[in-house]
Amino acid sequence: MEAIKMKVLVVFNHPYDQSYCAAILEAVRSGLAAGNHYLDLIHLDRDEFDPVMRSKDLKAFAMARSDPDAAFALLDPRVLEYKERIQRAEHIVFIFPIWWELMPAMMKGFIDKVIFPGIAYEYSKGASAGMSNVMKKLNGITLITTMNTPSLLYRLIFGNAIQRAFMRGTFWKIGVKNRKWISLTNVKSTTQDKREKWLTQIADRMCSLKNK
Repeated sequence: MEAIKMKVLVVFNHPYDQSYCAAILEAVRSGLAAGNHYLDLIHLDRDEFDPVMRSKDLKAFAMARSDPDAAFALLDPRVLEYKERIQRAEHIVFIFPIWWELMPAMMKGFIDKVIFPGIAYEYSKGASAGMSNVMKKLNGITLITTMNTPSLLYRLIFGNAIQRAFMRGTFWKIGVKNRKWISLTNVKSTTQDKREKWLTQIADRMCSLKNK
């Protein structure tokens, strides 16, 4: 039997099982299986993940640098479960729709509550405000999004919000070097043939994932 090549964590957020994002998830599953990669799926909707930063979460955030054990004790059990899973991952794939130019609430909550000091990153020592990645096995991330807005309009009028906030504002800032964004635009008006082509391309990309 061929050895597992990579441990890939997929973080998925879409509530509708018949959505195009759900079809993308199936293409990702198929491609990872074909490439003999291990798939670990976090389906935020099925997990009924609570995206809200509560007062105890903010208290934990404030304590994380000086007393990480006490900070972790305040976190939701679901967040602690996700902590173990992202720290085992060699690659993370995020899949979600872009609604009103940004990610849905559950995905934003995942970033707020799981990309957390001592889980995903740590602060530089001394006066510097820099951050460094503590997901030691992680070689990179792939983001796959859908939207009905044309690409040019999203970039020029709406400021390419996901690129700024997700790819740079979060993952570049914490030191993840290998970052890829597959942005599927005009989805509602795109032909079925093109949608199928996209799914094939995604499956092929997942099959050929490699450690960097």
